[in-house]
Amino acid sequence: MKFFLDLLPVIVFFTVYKYSDIFLATLWAIIISIFIAAVTFAIKKTIEKMVIVNTLLITFLGGLTILFQDNTFIMWKPTAIYWLIAFTLFGSQIFLRKNLIKKMMGKQFQLSEKRWSFLNTNVIIFMILIGFLNLYVAFNFDENTWVNFKLFGITSLLILFMIYLAIFVSKEPK
Repeated sequence: MKFFLDLLPVIVFFTVYKYSDIFLATLWAIIISIFIAAVTFAIKKTIEKMVIVNTLLITFLGGLTILFQDNTFIMWKPTAIYWLIAFTLFGSQIFLRKNLIKKMMGKQFQLSEKRWSFLNTNVIIFMILIGFLNLYVAFNFDENTWVNFKLFGITSLLILFMIYLAIFVSKEPK
């Protein structure tokens, strides 16, 4: 259910875009993101940091997209999220000596420190690369191609990466 809620703003964006334009689609993505954050807070009395960051970014960059009628801002949003994740994981590892991947998933999996570090590095590299890939598609193809890539391409890549991580975690030597 959480995965669906995380994807809902993208699905709404895609659906509205197919029947209208990027500006109305962006407006609806902002509305849905704020709605999900508000309902989550009303039910759980808390909101995950990533939901807050995503909602703030979609609202800020989406707002600029609508205000200036320029799709460039919304096209940067996925990259901003992925690079923020990479920067946070990298900064936490280097400056705070904390592996946030281990902190988030350490109760579900028992891995050696070396494998936690490898996993963290893999996520950082993937997030950086997918951010660049988003920019490549956004600025080298037409808007419709980017919208389709955003929903189907990035989502598929994320799912494949999660499968890779699941296989990696399950192969921990005894």
